[in-house]
Amino acid sequence: METRVKMMSQKYKSKLHETVSRFPMTDYWNDSCATEELKYAIDNGAVGATTNPVIVGEVLKKEMPAWSDRINQLIKENPEGTEIDITWKLIEEMAVKGAKLLEPVFEKFKKKKGRLSIQTNPLLYRNAKAIVAQAEHFNTLAPNMQVKIPVTKAGIAAIEETTYKGVNINATVCFTVPQAIAVGEAMERGLKRREAEGKSTADMSPVCTIMVGRLDDWLKVVANKQNIITEPGYLEWAGVAAMKKSYKIYKERKYRARLLVGAYRNYYQWSEFIGADMVLTIPAQWQKRFNGSDVEVKARIDNPVDQKIIDELYKKFKDFQYAYDEDGLKPEEFDTFGATARTLRGFIKAYADLLEIIRDRMIPDPDK
Repeated sequence: METRVKMMSQKYKSKLHETVSRFPMTDYWNDSCATEELKYAIDNGAVGATTNPVIVGEVLKKEMPAWSDRINQLIKENPEGTEIDITWKLIEEMAVKGAKLLEPVFEKFKKKKGRLSIQTNPLLYRNAKAIVAQAEHFNTLAPNMQVKIPVTKAGIAAIEETTYKGVNINATVCFTVPQAIAVGEAMERGLKRREAEGKSTADMSPVCTIMVGRLDDWLKVVANKQNIITEPGYLEWAGVAAMKKSYKIYKERKYRARLLVGAYRNYYQWSEFIGADMVLTIPAQWQKRFNGSDVEVKARIDNPVDQKIIDELYKKFKDFQYAYDEDGLKPEEFDTFGATARTLRGFIKAYADLLEIIRDRMIPDPDK
């Protein structure tokens, strides 16, 4: 038995390579557009990548020597450009560079995989029309772009409209079953509207992210604020439970969108989804942790979360009820759900930090 396991492991470069090789319905993406991180991921079987304001800021810090001269050049090339203009030109160039690395994957899988997700301005989360306009622009940057739109009330309207317009969407800032259902329905409406007008949907591969780790994070905040004690480890399963329930619903209702796991906090958020027709978008640090682990690569998507865990979370956390019940939140409540508010605020702050980096290049601080 030991010899057989050893021989099997030698067939694969890593645990993640084994995951996608043995379970081709389970895709993995790199949760970054950083060049070296993306190359590592592609070498281990990744077929996509994602960005957001936090990720772009982190990439810029890691790769500043590679981007420093280009930032100065962008400032010179756009003499009337504001710091906002320059920041978005930089974000777009970083996304295009990452998309270029994924072009061979895009061609190999005939446009169904190999996309890079670029996120719309987080400040637009209440303005569907503005989100749609930016998404349409992003769609022109490279043939393999996927556009991230937040699952707010306005975001749901924008997701339907941009899908109808032929933009491949990655719904983000999503943590709950009701949000995922709203996305699945909106994408179906958009696809059907296209088809009713004789427009093709053959190249479209929309996804809905559930940021499973951020749901866990929020419930831990609630536990601290409300002095709730629960069994150790139970809060590591909240996001997994919401995702598994959403996955079952998507399959039953035959939504064409695929679910995507984001915001990693523990290995369950990889191991429990092996074997699913799903995307796992994994940060570089967690990829290396998973690849260096002794976790067995086997299908677990159909293994239910222990009902004792769900019952405990449901009994003690009203916010878990909101996240887990199909009708736990109405679209007008999406924006103010705790995990949504925390994430939007974090993305908006990260965007402000990016603007500050560019501002310091455009108007160096004389006091420093």
